[in-house]
Amino acid sequence: MKVTAASVTLLVATALPELCAALPTERDSSVPTEIQILNFALTLEHLENAFYTQGLQKYTQQDFLNADLPAWARGRWNQIAQHESTHVSFLESVIGDQAVQPCTYSFPDTDPMSFVTTSFKLETVGVSAYSGAAQFLATSDYITSSGAILAVEARQSAWINSAVLNANPWNTAFDTPLSLNHVWTIASGVVVSCPSSNMPLPVKAFPALTFPADAQPGQTVQVSFDATTTSEPLYVAFIAGLGATYVPLSPQMTVEIPSTLQGVVFPVITSSNTAVTDSVTIAGPTFLSFDFN
Repeated sequence: MKVTAASVTLLVATALPELCAALPTERDSSVPTEIQILNFALTLEHLENAFYTQGLQKYTQQDFLNADLPAWARGRWNQIAQHESTHVSFLESVIGDQAVQPCTYSFPDTDPMSFVTTSFKLETVGVSAYSGAAQFLATSDYITSSGAILAVEARQSAWINSAVLNANPWNTAFDTPLSLNHVWTIASGVVVSCPSSNMPLPVKAFPALTFPADAQPGQTVQVSFDATTTSEPLYVAFIAGLGATYVPLSPQMTVEIPSTLQGVVFPVITSSNTAVTDSVTIAGPTFLSFDFN
């Protein structure tokens, strides 16, 4: 089964934001603090925790069976829900009284199968979030604990796509780190509002990017996004692993998806064909998953 972001805009370029060098006696304000990074992680964990809590309240064991899901599947999601709740509690204990509170969400799932595919997307984006944010951590305990959470998110993502969806458990030899803003572009799609008392986070969302739900490698497809563009050439950067494949975007907003792509890919509309940074991002990323044997 293929999961895309065409029907769901959930929170966008493996290259992380270009950061200015810090002055010797003054911290560079463009670099997020460790507490901000931990709160960003907690924001994503709150989202996952709410998704599983709400989903498991909506869908019974019989609902899962009626959707032809394995008898043991819902029990595994109960375990995943417990993991996410534990992640929330752990991060809250580390951050202390500066810990952000949960937001209000609107999740796209309407039945057990859309719950499954949304879960796969959340877990996979979570892996990209932790790996992309790792560069901002300097405290050894934070690095170790974040790595331990990342590993669990990756195991959960692999289990969903392989054991439940009967597809590939991994993508390439490297997973895909995303910038904070690219992650937030995907995640913010299900966020309705957040408490005004929460610590402001150093993130912004780019305009949403949509691909056809049935898009496959080798196809020429039309994409859509709501962003101001200029006459300069635009490209679609298909981010996978530690690199990206760049394809020109036509004036008709069509692009040929490279036939070599497989697994999870994050397309981004960019004004550059050599790098994917926040400064050249026009829209996206979105989430595509191309199954392979």
